[in-house]
Amino acid sequence: MKSWREHGRRRSSTSQPSLPGLFSGLKARTETTRARVPSSPSEYALTLASARLGLVFLSFFLFFALVSGRLALLSMGHETAEAQPLHAASGTESVTARSDMIDRNGTILATSLPTMMLMADARKILDAHEAAKKLQTVLPTLNVAAVTQEIKTAKRFITLWRHLTPRQYYEINKMGIAGLEFTPDESRIYPAGAVTAHVLGYTDTDNEGIAGLEKSQNTRLQTQDEPLATTLDIRLQTILHRELSQAIDTYKAIGGAGIIMDVNNGEILALVSLPDFNPQNAGAASDDSKFNRATLGVYEMGSTFKSFNTAMALDSGLIKVGERFDTTQPIVVGNKTIRDFHPAKHWMNVAEIFMESSNIGSARMASKVGTTQQRAFLSRLGLTSKTTLELPEVGAPLVPSAANWRDTATMTIAFGHGLAVNAVQLCSAAASLLNGGLLVRPTLIKGATDKITQENGAVRVISEKTSAQMRALMRLVVKHGTAKKAEVAGYLVGGKTGTADKITGKHYNQNARMSSFLGVFPASSPRYIVFTLLDDPKGNAKTYGFATGGWTAAPVVGNVVSQIGPLLDMPPVDADVIASTERQVLRPLGSDVLESLNLDDEADDYAAVESNRAH
Repeated sequence: MKSWREHGRRRSSTSQPSLPGLFSGLKARTETTRARVPSSPSEYALTLASARLGLVFLSFFLFFALVSGRLALLSMGHETAEAQPLHAASGTESVTARSDMIDRNGTILATSLPTMMLMADARKILDAHEAAKKLQTVLPTLNVAAVTQEIKTAKRFITLWRHLTPRQYYEINKMGIAGLEFTPDESRIYPAGAVTAHVLGYTDTDNEGIAGLEKSQNTRLQTQDEPLATTLDIRLQTILHRELSQAIDTYKAIGGAGIIMDVNNGEILALVSLPDFNPQNAGAASDDSKFNRATLGVYEMGSTFKSFNTAMALDSGLIKVGERFDTTQPIVVGNKTIRDFHPAKHWMNVAEIFMESSNIGSARMASKVGTTQQRAFLSRLGLTSKTTLELPEVGAPLVPSAANWRDTATMTIAFGHGLAVNAVQLCSAAASLLNGGLLVRPTLIKGATDKITQENGAVRVISEKTSAQMRALMRLVVKHGTAKKAEVAGYLVGGKTGTADKITGKHYNQNARMSSFLGVFPASSPRYIVFTLLDDPKGNAKTYGFATGGWTAAPVVGNVVSQIGPLLDMPPVDADVIASTERQVLRPLGSDVLESLNLDDEADDYAAVESNRAH
């Protein structure tokens, strides 16, 4: 066996590495060892221990370097295999910001705010029940029993809570419960709340759109950074929402709808459906509240359809505006009897029929034009097929089959019974009549359509002459006919009232109705359609018990126009300017027709209601 001296001599010939910093002292000791041979067993043991200590320090140094390098990789976005279940539990690979939605003026309508999601690693939770009880002090609605069971049965990561508020995040983090993890999340916020709910829609907890524009534009909102610009004007939306809400309360209606549309490009500046809901808590809303009465609901629109019937008659060339029809006796066709609310004692011309809203006169006009032309005309206006709109909630019209579209259907459709459409369809078709005769396609996305002109491929549905006559007739309805309650000082408003009996089962209910008013302003050079609809309004003392469109829906449009006109750079004008402009608007009807109307007769104004009975 070799002696300790031989070991010492062999060790002294071995070179030690030169290590920086903490290990630099080893070099000096190595040189000392090399300089002389240990003189005793104790000195030899001390030398051997120093060398071994150096190796231990070197091992710690290498381990520290490895861990530091790994942490650096993780900080640059690389994940360990053990961390992957955290994201898998959330249902997404990463949290992706959803772009904003804004109104036409840049006001934010929907945005996403960063939040935190609370996760739990079930393997690291020491006491599931205790952890759940602690969390309940910050999250009062947390179900302790359910969370306890979920933690006990889970293999790894589970989601405990979505969209923590900053204070909730702080309080839970302060608890220091082992096994809890936080991961970035985001929450969708709607600053206008219920006011825009039916247009914007809402998202689920994973920020996937499941209604409204959130659903139809889901991919666009997830993949593009630029805000989605809608056609809405939040100022107009708020005004329409408020006025319609007040009317529903006043007339005790069960619901309503309202639309403001640009007649020149189909852009919808406001769209309201009531009742509505809070999009932040859509899951708690009733089905009725989430039902979009402006787009998904299809209704027989009553006398507003006389606008299309009259335009069809005049544009066909078969009927002139001064032509008279027998409106003194009811019409019996098939098993139906067509009557007027106020039967006339004389034959009426087309202008009178429209202004006084005669069912009998409208039916006779439609009969003269014929079923084939009626069907073709309404199809050309887009009233017999599902409208194109950037919402998933769009109802298809209820149209009689070709076999059932015969004389009876032709006459009843003339005054708005027998064919049901949604409110957006009605407005876009009416806009096509009033903008000079060019087809309008509705839209909720700003810039989706340019101003409609024949040069950019717009389809002509009626002549400019017929369009001018329709503007004149609509002005007469407000000035002297069934919609005097829509008159607004300083503005030239036109329109058409509508009242339709609702269908209960297979029969019309004469005690329940849809009352509406289709308004346009300014009638001299139309820019905007303003439409309101009330579902089953009730008459009161101020309306003499009437609940028709002229008494309930027309005043809403008047109130809206008076408020939005200045916002749209159309301040009210003096009465003499209104009178002069009105004469120009009425001129296309001809002096003979105007003189025959006895426009100064204000008798029985309280009962100026349109006929609405289907039989």
